[in-house]
Order: sequence, then structure tokens, then C-alpha cells
Amino acid sequence: MTTTSPFLSRNFRKLFAAQVTSLAGSGLATVALALLAYDIAGGSAGLILGTALAVKMIAYVLIAPVAGAYSERLPRRRLLITLDIVRAAIVCMLPFVTEVWQVYILIFGLSACAAVFTPTYQATIPEVLPDDEQYTRALSYSRLAYDLESLASPAMAAVALLFLSYDMLFAINGLTFLLSAALVFSTTISLPQRRDSYGTIWQELSLGIRFYLATPRLRGLLALSFAVACGGAMVIVNTVVLVRDALGGSETDTAIMLAFYGCGSMIVALTLPKYLDTGGDRIPMLMGAFLIGVVLCVGALSTTFIWFCFVWLLLGAASSLIQTPSGRLLKRSSHQDNRTAVYAAQFALSHGCWLIAYPLAGWVGSTQGLDAAFVVFAFLAITSCIAAGNLWKVDERVIAHTHGSMSHSHTHVHDEHHEHEHGGWEGPEPHEHQHDHQPISHEHAYVIDRHHLGWPDR
Repeated sequence: MTTTSPFLSRNFRKLFAAQVTSLAGSGLATVALALLAYDIAGGSAGLILGTALAVKMIAYVLIAPVAGAYSERLPRRRLLITLDIVRAAIVCMLPFVTEVWQVYILIFGLSACAAVFTPTYQATIPEVLPDDEQYTRALSYSRLAYDLESLASPAMAAVALLFLSYDMLFAINGLTFLLSAALVFSTTISLPQRRDSYGTIWQELSLGIRFYLATPRLRGLLALSFAVACGGAMVIVNTVVLVRDALGGSETDTAIMLAFYGCGSMIVALTLPKYLDTGGDRIPMLMGAFLIGVVLCVGALSTTFIWFCFVWLLLGAASSLIQTPSGRLLKRSSHQDNRTAVYAAQFALSHGCWLIAYPLAGWVGSTQGLDAAFVVFAFLAITSCIAAGNLWKVDERVIAHTHGSMSHSHTHVHDEHHEHEHGGWEGPEPHEHQHDHQPISHEHAYVIDRHHLGWPDR
């Protein structure tokens, strides 16, 4: 273990363990939810599951930006513990539902908690890992945790379903949330340090969205996120119908096929960083979107369980080509004082893509057939790839640009953007006072912020 390992931090070890624990339980619940939908609706399970997951995405899109703004002001440790306890209570209600509308209500409540938990957790990690190298590695481990959920949870579900009913998977998920709460309780998390304010809380709600959409590589990332949603929606919504109805498989077969998707993602997540250290992010991410489209076309021609498992494996790998570098892209597209807002924007906007993909996968699969769904989503994925390439034309890092004169007041230190004299002693840095910026031309790693409100024309 090198000195840059984030696991040298006791608080990070506890928080990471909490993340892995809750994700593993959530993965089990995802399998159980698919089986519950099949019990309620049979061959129309894809439609119900797609709608339920759309409800989940609505909660994410509506609540995540609010969470990103408020997380800077709330006691994070207490908030994370409360959210875990509430999630445990909600997930334990799912085995008792008898009507579709009950599923929708519980999924919305569960997702609302997750929409607050995730940005808050992401905002906490930089606080416990102030070192940039440790934080970067922590982002990679966090991505790996999500991949482990996709791989390990279906595999664990397949084994568990040999001995337990799927209802018990919900109960296990409840226990994992309680364990996560206990791990967070054992950490020491302080309130975030004072940072540069961007106005009232309501003004800050749009901060991340504005900064995100003003950055070409992040606009490209949004298009690529839709390609990921195209592949993922086919997997999550239609696997249970494909296995149980089209292939005549069992509940265990459903979990096994889902595990292949996670396996493909894991393989890429473990091998791609070696390339990213020397290469760029843009090419592998565009390749991932194109591959999703091609593999979905292959899925329309598949007829056997083994062949579909291979298709799911490739879909997972292609999705990971996009998702693995995305944390790096967000980090170098934000500063410490606006990083939470930018992460919350990505969380909301990317899940907005899933909000479209989930019900579409369920509707097309249920009304037009699974072959039609494969073709539709293949077309959408390739279209997303083309759009991303046009929105994110080059992977520039250092950009020469010119600032015009401006005058404003905010918390700052004297740096290349603040070279001015004081009319008296202003106190230690950082400090705040009205100051003037003279026109300046220079080059550096370009990030949208208070001094760079738009992308330079190239």
C-alpha cells in the first residue's frame, strides 16, 4: 500500500465500507424487485419495472440538485445515518406490497433518500481526504464499488435464491443499510469548511447545472451517459422477461445473466486505468458508446441463454468504458468550492437519461417485442455517440484565453486571477473585499467558475 492510498485514512475506510455494504444490499434488492414485478404482472413485468425505475429517476432528478446545495450546510454524519435508517425501514416494507401503486410509492421514498445520500457522501470524501492524489484514488475505488455491486450482488442473489425466497433479499438489504449507518456513526466527520459563496441556497441550486452545461467535455459526457442508459435499461428492465418468458429460465438464471453484465463492467474497470494514465479519456469513452450500439444489434439476433450472457458481458464492458473515466472528467472540470454542485449536476442529469430509457425499454419491450427494443436502443446509443463526438471535439486541458476587466467581491487568495493592491490591511488570506480585475491573457487548465463563465471560442 503506497502513501497515496486513501485507505490510510480511518474515516475513509469506514465510509468506503459503508458504501460497499449499502450497494451490495441494494443490488440484491434490484434482483428481488425484478422478481416481485414478475409475480405481480407476469409477462408485463418489464412495463411495471420500467415505470418503477422511472419513478426512481424522477426522485433523483428532482432531489439531487437540492441535496448538492444543502449538503454544504448540514451536519453530514447525522444526515447520512438518518438516511440509512429511513432506507432500511422502507426497503423492509417491499415484501408486503400487493398493488403496483404501492411499489411506486416505496421506490420513490427509497430513491429520494438515495438522491440525498449520494451527493452528500461524495461531498464528504474530499473533507476526509484533503490530499489530491488520495482523493483521485478514492474516486476510482468508489467507481469500483459500483461495479462490484453489478457483479457481486446478482451472483450473491443467485446463491441466496437457492435457499431463500426473493422476499428475504429485501430484508437482507435492510440489514445492510443498518450496518452502513453503524459504520458512518463510527467515523468523525466535521462540518465542511467555509467556502466561496455563490449566492442564496436557491441560486446555488442551478450552479452545478450552469457550470456543467457550459463545459464542452461535460456536455459530451451527458450524451455518453444516455448511451450507458440505453444499454443499462435493456439489461435491468428486460432481463427478467427475457429469461423467464423468452428463454424459459429460472430466477437463478435471471441473477446469473445480470452477473455477466457486472462481470464485463468489472473487467474494464480494473484494466482501463492503466491506459488512462498515459492516454486520454475521450477516445475510450466514445468507443464505449459505439460498442453499446453494436452489441445491442447483436442482441436482436441472439437466441440462446449462453449467447445472451455474452451480450450482457459486452454491454457491461462497454458501459464501463464510459463510466470509469467519468469521475476524472468531473474532477478536472470543477474546483473544490463547486465540485459538490458539479457532481450533483452529473447525478441529476445522468439519471435524467435513465428516466427516459427505463420506461421506453419497458414500453417497447412489452408492446413491440424484445427484438424491437434491441434495435431501438442500438439506434439511440449510436446517435448518442455521434452527438458526444460533436459536443466534445477535442480533449483540451490547458487553454490560452483572455479576461476582460471586471469588478466584484468574493472570498479569495492572491493568485494569477487576483493580482491587486489593498487600500489597507484586509486580514489574512482567504479574505473578502471589493476588488477590480484588469484585462489579462494567460493559459492554464480551464474550468468554468466565477472568473471563467463561458468556454473560449476555439
